[in-house]
Amino acid sequence: MSDAAPDTANVLITIVLRHHAGLTLDDVQARLKASEWWERFPVEGTRVVSWTVAMGLGQIVTLEVPPHLLGRVNLELERSAWGVFTTECYPTYDFVPVRERIKERVRAGGQ
Repeated sequence: MSDAAPDTANVLITIVLRHHAGLTLDDVQARLKASEWWERFPVEGTRVVSWTVAMGLGQIVTLEVPPHLLGRVNLELERSAWGVFTTECYPTYDFVPVRERIKERVRAGGQ
């Protein structure tokens, strides 16, 4: 995450793109191409933190997003993902540093 002031700091958002049952891979690829998915997403000015495929579920994308682009991310999902994926969006944060602090605190006898 950015070290910018809290009101301008980037946020992380995890987007679950669930495949629609009944669409073949060829159907998915054709629809994504027709909606210009690969050109429109992710939105310029955002950063892909991770993009994984979960077999049987779909794709899981975590983006780092400046707050002023959040609406644009939503708009591009509506324009180019709907009809191919069911979308779920979750604000997220990196838990690794928190885990390390907790681990150290427990090691030192705390909870």
